[in-house]
Amino acid sequence: MTKFLPSSILVAALVLAQCAQSLKLYNQGHATRIQGKPRPSHVTGPLPRAKPPPQWLWNDVNGKNYLTVSRNQHLPTYCGSCWAHAATSSLSDRIKIQRKAAWPDINISPQVLISCGPGDGCHGGDAAEANMYMHESGVTDETCSIYRARGKDNGLVCSKNEICSTCEATCYQPKHFYKYRVDQYADIEGLSRADQELNMMAEIYHRGPISCGIAVTEALINHTSGIFHDKTGDIGIDHDISVVGYGVDADTQEKYWLIRNSWGTYWGEEGFFRLIRGINNLGIEGGSCAWATPVDTWSNAAVERKEVLTNEITMKKPLWHQFWTIVEEFVANTEDTHLYRRLQLLRNGCKRRVLDLNESRILSPRPQEYVADEDLPQDWDWRNVNETNFMSWSVNQHTPQYCGSCWAQAGVSSLADRFIIADPKAYANLALSVQYILNCRGAGGDCHGGDALQLYKFINQNGIPHVTCQPYDANDDGSLDDCTKPNKLICKDCTWPPPKLGEEGKCWAKEKFRRYFAEEFGGITGTQDMKKEIFQRGPITCGIQATDRFLKYQGGIYHEDVGQAVLNHDISILGWGKDAASGVEYWIGRNSWGTFWGEQGFFRLQMGDLGVEDNCVWATPSLKH
Repeated sequence: MTKFLPSSILVAALVLAQCAQSLKLYNQGHATRIQGKPRPSHVTGPLPRAKPPPQWLWNDVNGKNYLTVSRNQHLPTYCGSCWAHAATSSLSDRIKIQRKAAWPDINISPQVLISCGPGDGCHGGDAAEANMYMHESGVTDETCSIYRARGKDNGLVCSKNEICSTCEATCYQPKHFYKYRVDQYADIEGLSRADQELNMMAEIYHRGPISCGIAVTEALINHTSGIFHDKTGDIGIDHDISVVGYGVDADTQEKYWLIRNSWGTYWGEEGFFRLIRGINNLGIEGGSCAWATPVDTWSNAAVERKEVLTNEITMKKPLWHQFWTIVEEFVANTEDTHLYRRLQLLRNGCKRRVLDLNESRILSPRPQEYVADEDLPQDWDWRNVNETNFMSWSVNQHTPQYCGSCWAQAGVSSLADRFIIADPKAYANLALSVQYILNCRGAGGDCHGGDALQLYKFINQNGIPHVTCQPYDANDDGSLDDCTKPNKLICKDCTWPPPKLGEEGKCWAKEKFRRYFAEEFGGITGTQDMKKEIFQRGPITCGIQATDRFLKYQGGIYHEDVGQAVLNHDISILGWGKDAASGVEYWIGRNSWGTFWGEQGFFRLQMGDLGVEDNCVWATPSLKH
């Protein structure tokens, strides 16, 4: 089949248009294709081109959302990495589709591509070439390589730490982590524009979202809602996006593409937009779309990890850890056990809380008051309720540098999960900003520890923005006294050019963005009351004593009796179960140490261990804002 391509006159116009895009000062992410250069391609089987249905939206397939988290390529500073975001988000979605939306969502890292991949980092690239790189070299997820909006062209050159790293006193590559790969990949080809449209629809329907190049106009930058229809005739491709579906408007009968952009959820329709379909608007049907299929690297991953992780992993011991070990040995030889226990709490410094029920805000009956013990199931897991995963995305609190923000990570993720549980369609893939919490004085703490109950009180009064407003950089600024007014530390956007090494870039505070609020919040203790709260309303935040042995956990039901626990770490508890062979009851928890820790970032803990039932908090989402 011959690929549909523009005429030579149009090709020249495309090049000129690309040069003219520098005047837009906003979007320069798609590299101009060189005519005559072979396109990246690896196809080993027939293409699925059977006639697709007239409408297909991957964010709503029989009520289930198969899309992954929304992103903002322009934060923490401007970066023309649309090509990397389009390629990785499309692949992440296809992995989710192939896994039937089972937990956990796998969010492929665009940072690996802009530091180590093809193209020119933050100065542009090609999604098809990104697919080729992921086929040849593989790629890690966001908890391995967090997006930092800098690439090999402006300060973050390729290294093993850019592939995957976590941090203590220094940053280092974990001994074991997951990698994901592309199998087949190619451009979408058509004999005509109508054929191109049909083949795009077929590829989306049969296998999932695709990456496409489009032109960016001033009207698109300012677009807020409705089906977008450019009137300028601009088809100079300078931006890559992900096409996640197609449909027909019920009122106007207009055909459209459903597109996910990478400009944050404050843009367009919660980060998405609908583009009129079938007339090559913005050049979308002009032959600049690509697809890639994922290699199944996850089905046997658990087996492989069980084999390698039966051996002890030697954790890197930073100087501060060695110092505290010496002091602890001294204190342990005294009879002042209280001093010893306080020292332990200080050393780990991720959690500071003594449960104070006076801080609660309780407006309605709690599940512990109306759910009967006999109504509780033997096991419950919010990762799989009637084959639906209600979990928000997984994170690593210790990247791009060490930060003891467990209290905020656990508290924020539990609240995000509860939003998703309350309305899976309205809050699908919700990810809230922990960095905003660290930036605000009085929000509960900093990188040296904090209080999740105080966090919920703050979110009740001030709200919290989406992560695309303020991405995580593990820095406890804590300097903002008033977090109710627009400020770059709350929500921002940035513009061209990508800043050079040592420069901050051109950014400004966003005035219009959404805040999410907590309605009620309070404390809870004890196995039965915890179960009732989790079962009825969703995950809760609990303190545990994170021991050196727990740091090395890699799977199975964890058991360690520490006696009277010294709580130094916060995690999220999202369910429970009972082992059929041993009869042991356990909690299902989520940590914030990356997917390479534990069971893809999760763990199972024997009930009664590590003080997990001693100090928990909860918050309900406000659905009226």
